[in-house]
Amino acid sequence: MYYITIITMAVALAMDAFAVAIVEGGACRRLHLKYAFKVALLFGGFQALMPIVGYFCGLTIRHYVVDWANWIAFGLLLAMGMKMIYESTKLKTDNKQNAESRLFILIALSIATSIDALAVGITLSLVQNVIFFPALLIGIITFILSYVGVYIGQRFGHFFENRIEAAGGIILVALAIKILLKSI
Repeated sequence: MYYITIITMAVALAMDAFAVAIVEGGACRRLHLKYAFKVALLFGGFQALMPIVGYFCGLTIRHYVVDWANWIAFGLLLAMGMKMIYESTKLKTDNKQNAESRLFILIALSIATSIDALAVGITLSLVQNVIFFPALLIGIITFILSYVGVYIGQRFGHFFENRIEAAGGIILVALAIKILLKSI
């Protein structure tokens, strides 16, 4: 059950990056393997790093909130899931930029799409003792989905973007409800 939960969480966290990767692929006139790899590496790398940062931040406050850990985990996951669902309903535009500014934009997008992974890292510090395996799995799954997303974007454009982000949000809300039901 532990592995299924971690994989489900990793897929849900990867949905933001997957949606942005689709947009990135849609913005490319000619898709190069190197560019798809760069997008996937940045998104996967930040998705793996942020839970670790969140975990160690969470350890510093753990002894203050241990009695409320499940409720805090529920609240964080619920808030992230609802945010993803809400953002999936907003119209997004993609401005095509020149090659020099593209790396900066990709790093900013990598950070933006991994903020929820930071919160998950904090949550994991409250409910379990390990972080490196889940963080690695989150990074690998995000890498794979982002790589595939760039190619899907090249092929199909923006058709799937909002639906994917909404699905990720629904998964995080479901995980929040699971934690709540477990603590009652």
